[in-house]
Amino acid sequence: MLVLRGGRVIDPSSSLDEVADVVIEKGAITRIGAGAAAGLAGENIRIIDVSGCWVVPGFIDLHVHFREPGQEYKEDISSGLRAAAAGGFTQVCAMPNTRPTNDSRAITEMMVSRAKEAGGTRLHPIGAITKGLGGAELTEMADMREAGAIGVSDDGHCVMNAAVMRRALEYARTFDLVVSQHAEDHDMTAGSLMHEGAISTRLGLRGWPREAEEVIVARDLILAELTGARYHVAHVSSLGSVRLLREAKARGLSVSAEVTPHHLMLTDEALIGYDTACRVNPPLRSDEDREALRNALLDGTIDCIATDHAPHSPLEKDCEFAAAAPGMIGLETAMSALLELVRDDRISARRLVEALSTAPAKIARLSGGTLKSGSAADIAVIDPHARWTVTKDALRSKSHNTPLLGRELMGQVSHTFVDGRLVFER
Repeated sequence: MLVLRGGRVIDPSSSLDEVADVVIEKGAITRIGAGAAAGLAGENIRIIDVSGCWVVPGFIDLHVHFREPGQEYKEDISSGLRAAAAGGFTQVCAMPNTRPTNDSRAITEMMVSRAKEAGGTRLHPIGAITKGLGGAELTEMADMREAGAIGVSDDGHCVMNAAVMRRALEYARTFDLVVSQHAEDHDMTAGSLMHEGAISTRLGLRGWPREAEEVIVARDLILAELTGARYHVAHVSSLGSVRLLREAKARGLSVSAEVTPHHLMLTDEALIGYDTACRVNPPLRSDEDREALRNALLDGTIDCIATDHAPHSPLEKDCEFAAAAPGMIGLETAMSALLELVRDDRISARRLVEALSTAPAKIARLSGGTLKSGSAADIAVIDPHARWTVTKDALRSKSHNTPLLGRELMGQVSHTFVDGRLVFER
């Protein structure tokens, strides 16, 4: 038996936010409440005092890149799961842009097998929409679903052909798979390096207009309404996309969306100085876009937060800006960075926890995201006052491509449990 005593328990799934004890037996939560652990003692009981900490449902990330198979020098499944556990994530969904692409049963099964061997945080593969991410021939979604895939995406590559996207939505609907789209009109972004605006002009870098995202979101929402499929917009970055999603949800469409911590916290001003750690896809946008994203997360237009954890080695980042690979890591820094919004009263603690746990569980139709009695004990414990400095030695990921390197953050995950098993302890 395990007891987490005296923490602030925040469970959006049951509207719970109070100081309480959490009792865990045989991998499941059995009791929650003030004094729930009163009188418990004995050799077989471990009590952890979590006073002053938050006890929340384990986080679920709908968008990570673990690079295995093919680029294990950047990250592999084992190191990625260790990083996830250190960030409070008990379930992650791995994108298919591996080498070879996860576009078949064999690759999906391999990823599931490697994750089971590694233990700890659970991994759910996301299969490719099209073979080789080529945008033309649909994959065998049924096979990947049977092998463990919970959705499909060509992330990093937009499905540009509307007819192919329609067929993909229809096929995915048959097997109850969510379709996650990387919304980018590649014809509009060819050669682009950052958000199109005053700063791109100042830096002499070709700009990426926000409309390149919005035209795809608009098209796909029409197709989602036509097909009745579950449609999800990956890493929303623009105010126009927010408007389109808000209107679609008002009409009752089965659509959802995610936003990354870096799009909530940073703007294109971070690229002044040509910091390659801040080159991401889609790009960091204007303060106006960031404000729209924050408001959309607050009101539920954007459902959840996903890290888009994208590890790269120094080979791909310590180079000229135009040659740098887009992406940054985020699993271990997400909660710490986002707590700034809570301290600034931009978002409530409950909504933040919901966006990291309950909401993504609902989108992907995964068990988890709850602390209700009888549920699996997937739990993160957060010390909101702990200060730590982001250093290479402090990170468990193989890669260190983050603009937060060297910065002191407030708030840190202290414990992570999966099925009641301690998989990370600070």
